[in-house]
Amino acid sequence: MNPVTHLNPWLMDLPLVSRYGAGINYEKIADLNPDLILIRTGSCSLSAAEDILEKSLSLLESLNIPLVVLKGPNTFDRPDIVTISNEIKLLGQVFQKQEEAEKLADYLESCVEMVRKRTVDIKPLNRKKLLLLGLSPKARSQGGAGHVKGIDTIQTYFLKNFVHAENAYDSKGAWNILNTEKLLSLDPDVIVLVTSWGYHPPSELYEAPYYQSLKDMRAVRNKAACALPWTPCNCEKRLEYPIDVMVMAKAAYPEKFKDIRLGQWLVEFYQNVYQVDVKTAKELRSCQ
Repeated sequence: MNPVTHLNPWLMDLPLVSRYGAGINYEKIADLNPDLILIRTGSCSLSAAEDILEKSLSLLESLNIPLVVLKGPNTFDRPDIVTISNEIKLLGQVFQKQEEAEKLADYLESCVEMVRKRTVDIKPLNRKKLLLLGLSPKARSQGGAGHVKGIDTIQTYFLKNFVHAENAYDSKGAWNILNTEKLLSLDPDVIVLVTSWGYHPPSELYEAPYYQSLKDMRAVRNKAACALPWTPCNCEKRLEYPIDVMVMAKAAYPEKFKDIRLGQWLVEFYQNVYQVDVKTAKELRSCQ
């Protein structure tokens, strides 16, 4: 369950033509004979090397079905929320809902702009170091302690441009597997738990027996860990990206966001984004 399927449960019964770890089923798409194909490059099923992506697009075009290609932030050399807004506006044109699209894009940008204004005056020497850590069982099975997001990811873009904090891990890569010794040496001020083969709450880091070796990390001792919302197929950012920014900002600089009660802010966020009532907004909060 996630925001999309919670709001639209009928989607669960649609034919599955693409998924993470498997190729696109072109024959099934052709059999469905849709009026339009929408794809988003950078998503988990379309995040392969450029030559493979070009081949996928060529095969889709060969079906002679109108094709709209959205480009996620991680397909650009420098991630930028403007590209997310552009995707929303493009969909607004496709479905003739330009006004709604403009309003949604503006609202999302206003959420992160509020965070930026509150943190912009923090001097570089005073900026907190955050570690973007995924407590993935896949990493443990390969001899590591977890996955770490690098400086070329959109999460780091959020940190630097809106939260005004630093990534404690100064190398590139989105799914770097680090061992216990390396994590201990990074010594971040705050640990941010990202979606990594599932949602991982701070309690897992603090209490799970398989993470006792990390108990000497300063952020673990200080209980300075937070969890980003669960994002299915977390290869790319979705409409909920301002939640990531707000969670990281409150964790890094709680004194600057004392007036924001995260639980209530989330309910209002879901109401504004999805145009739902309070009850449904709380259900969406639970989904993530």
